[in-house]
Amino acid sequence: MLNKFATRLLATICLAIPLLCGCRDAPEPVPNYHEYAYVTNGADNTVSVIDLRSLSGKARIPVGKNPTGVAANPHKNELYVVNTDSDNVSVIDAETSKVTSIIGVHRAPYFIDVSPDGKRGYVANSGSANLSVIDLDQKKVLKTINVGGGSSLAKVTPDGKLVVVTLRDEDSVAVVDAETLAVRNNVKTCSKPVALGILPDSSKVFVACSQSNQIAVVDLKTDKLLALLDVGKTPIYVAAKPDGGEVYVCNFDGQSLSEIISGTNEVNNTFLIGNRPVEALISRDNSLLYVSNFGSDSVAVYSIDNGKRTSSVNVGSRPEGMAFSPNHLMLLVVNTGSGDLTVLSLTDRKGNSRADTPALETMVPLGRDPRAIAVKAFVSQR
Repeated sequence: MLNKFATRLLATICLAIPLLCGCRDAPEPVPNYHEYAYVTNGADNTVSVIDLRSLSGKARIPVGKNPTGVAANPHKNELYVVNTDSDNVSVIDAETSKVTSIIGVHRAPYFIDVSPDGKRGYVANSGSANLSVIDLDQKKVLKTINVGGGSSLAKVTPDGKLVVVTLRDEDSVAVVDAETLAVRNNVKTCSKPVALGILPDSSKVFVACSQSNQIAVVDLKTDKLLALLDVGKTPIYVAAKPDGGEVYVCNFDGQSLSEIISGTNEVNNTFLIGNRPVEALISRDNSLLYVSNFGSDSVAVYSIDNGKRTSSVNVGSRPEGMAFSPNHLMLLVVNTGSGDLTVLSLTDRKGNSRADTPALETMVPLGRDPRAIAVKAFVSQR
């Protein structure tokens, strides 16, 4: 056990070396260290594995029909892929890039969220009005919980104590107790909830309602609706800053982004960001916001500190999902139209930050109709 801990610690220290010495092409931290990105290809029934150290394709893994969501386990070398048309979840061993288990759930699942301790997965089944709770150690469904109609998205709170489920058919969210595995409350929100943003301290959830152009703010300590906030047209994505101070909302048909002050539950500003923004990613230092603009084949960079857009970078066709590389030196953008992954460098060749004006590093081919992305860094134990 000590040797494993020492190996992981060494890998973590070596990850910091490029930042300290200004060298982009750092040597392998340890022989068995890997950094991979996993992208679901909906039309190919596969998952593309991209080696982030060589920036090349490593494998194409067959999974179930119409794979959509994907998530990495923070404590073991596993990935979980939701297969919408197969009504199941494929478990991928990161060390072998092979499917090791298939877990049946209920009808039309789209996403999976993994608990902070890596022991459970939560899958909302949109076609059967319930939530599947998966034991990730035993690779089986622990319990199926009836939550309500249109259960399309489930997210676990950062403290792991609650699971929030959007219920599109009921204009509400279900709050599930993760310990008792029972619905604690059903909270009315606004029309057609589609996305959730939970604060890092697990105190509130911000619910995006696409039909009413609103954000519902729910107190997760009391299960009370605190506010209904008007934002731009068709809000579809919510991102909370790592420090919890603000929440940002992508308004798909409003071509805009709304900034909400989380402490006061007020919309501070709504501003134009690009054509059909679909997803937002915030830097871990809370200073920059990256927005994929589905309609303009670009990623916009917004300075949170200065309150203005600093740049716009052309990527592939119809960008959607995004992720940072494990060391946050690259931004990865999934292009659903062109079927490739844009890699944007957040540092220059000398290792200096250019996070506000990222540059194209390369484009890596994916499969047909790529969807979601997850990133995993690990030391192989084999």
